[in-house]
Amino acid sequence: MRTHFCGLVTEAELDSEVTLCGWVNRRRDHGGVIFVDLRDHEGLVQVVFDPDRAEMFARAEQVRSEYVLRVTGRVRRRPEGTINPELRTGAVEILGTELEVLNAARTPPFPLDDDDVGEETRLRYRYVDLRRPVMQERMRLRAAVTRSLRRFLDDAGFLDIETPMLTRATPEGARDYLVPSRTHPGSFFALPQSPQLFKQLLMIAGMDRYYQITRCFRDEDLRADRQPEFTQLDIEMAFVEEEAMMTLNERLIRSMFKEVLGVDLPDPFPRMSYAEAMARFGSDKPDLRIPLEFVDLTDVMREVDFKVFSGPANDPEGRVAALRLPGGGTLSRKEIDDYTGFVGRYGARGLAYIKVNRIADGSGGLQSPILKFLPEAVVRAILQRTEAADGDLIFFGADKATVVNESLGALRVRLGQDRGLVAEGWQPLWVVDFPMFEWDPKEARFFALHHPFTAPAVGNPEALRADPRSALSRAYDMVLNGTEVGGGSIRIHHPEMQRAAFELLGIGEAEAAEKFGFLLEALTLGAPPHGGIAFGLDRLVMLMAGAGSIRDVMAFPKTQTASCPLTDAPAAVSDAQLRDLGIRLRAQPAAT
Repeated sequence: MRTHFCGLVTEAELDSEVTLCGWVNRRRDHGGVIFVDLRDHEGLVQVVFDPDRAEMFARAEQVRSEYVLRVTGRVRRRPEGTINPELRTGAVEILGTELEVLNAARTPPFPLDDDDVGEETRLRYRYVDLRRPVMQERMRLRAAVTRSLRRFLDDAGFLDIETPMLTRATPEGARDYLVPSRTHPGSFFALPQSPQLFKQLLMIAGMDRYYQITRCFRDEDLRADRQPEFTQLDIEMAFVEEEAMMTLNERLIRSMFKEVLGVDLPDPFPRMSYAEAMARFGSDKPDLRIPLEFVDLTDVMREVDFKVFSGPANDPEGRVAALRLPGGGTLSRKEIDDYTGFVGRYGARGLAYIKVNRIADGSGGLQSPILKFLPEAVVRAILQRTEAADGDLIFFGADKATVVNESLGALRVRLGQDRGLVAEGWQPLWVVDFPMFEWDPKEARFFALHHPFTAPAVGNPEALRADPRSALSRAYDMVLNGTEVGGGSIRIHHPEMQRAAFELLGIGEAEAAEKFGFLLEALTLGAPPHGGIAFGLDRLVMLMAGAGSIRDVMAFPKTQTASCPLTDAPAAVSDAQLRDLGIRLRAQPAAT
């Protein structure tokens, strides 16, 4: 239907006839001459309709925004003074000779150049929203990313293998989406939270190198970088250890960034242990672009009379840490109160601080409501350890270590953003040496920090059982600008070690046999050492596009409540469908 794309017509086509198809981006009537900016996925070009062709001109007068047109015309140079250097097509225009309205359009629900449209409206009319140039560019970026990843892995000898969408429910940290079976009444499939077990089975099957760009499903509370269905790049290799996995995946990401964005990432990526990341930044995914770090003061605060500090300092699970903000002395009391409210969202019960006005004046050069509770020697130690200078502000966190890390870590990021401290560019990082387990005191049990199939660093089940609290895992996470973009590990490949891990996680023999019997059996039939990683494709593209949410780089995402305004899903189904599945809905209690 067309000879050229709208956005690709340039001076190379001068004086030639072209036929274009697209949407009306804008229509203007200037003194009897009609100008139409015609748009397709490559961009837009200006079309001019003269009144000399009366019938065609009359049709052009009826054209409005988002009409779908087919236009034939001659390419000519724009008059002097009308060239638009911002457009690839800005030096030319099309003198229309034929005009066909392929489809009329009613007034769109929002102007395509309006950036303040509510997300609910954008998702309700997503097919209109996706016409916007910024969304077109994001979809093209996503396609370029997946194309680059596939090319690299294909060239590296990986096989693209699909795994099932209908599988059995297994505990992987989030609620499963269940699918009732018509042919097995009372039984359910589950949509996969990840292909974890299947990719391990592929290694046992001798596939050696597997990858897949796959959809995953998790029924969990949503936020900016979470969706109930999302896409990940899944990778697994046999006969491999951590170093080879990390090296190959560094090359993969470096290659993709260079090919898609023209950006050279560091070679090699820096590495940091989990313990160091938590000590310095309070996070296992620190944003290294922000030059603020924790200073531990736990030992300094053990003997002070101020219970707010000494209590956590003497608690084996407590921590006292400081965060120095250079130049922060200019913060007003209201701003400090706002930050106090901010850390309260993360469980902190307050936010102590010291303003360093002038160190040379001793305690008289400091300003804080907590100074009267701290001995002079402790204050000197604080200033020395934090390397405070005149004009700085020191924030304190004192509580359970988990609360301090989460609240002060969030404050670090917030301060970096508010104070313009976030450096330009890309800061990748490998975080390694994760604990194997997390202890939950409320439930009095261990949980897997990654998942139950992650191999421990210890070499035998007896050593793991002897000291599970200190056991490290063979896991590795890739972090980019403070976002975890990929996580993986070397897997357990001995059945005895897998049983020991299940046992420590409170998964008894009967439950293990019921839920993971097929894996345990496979491990007895010649399982090679193997490991892998999964990258969050949506998160990667979000970062590369500079978008604020993964919803902005997905074609048809769900809302924060996991609904689809476009299709009005989820929705009720007919009684006949429920009868086929042997399901009866219980009456919901009336709202009070």
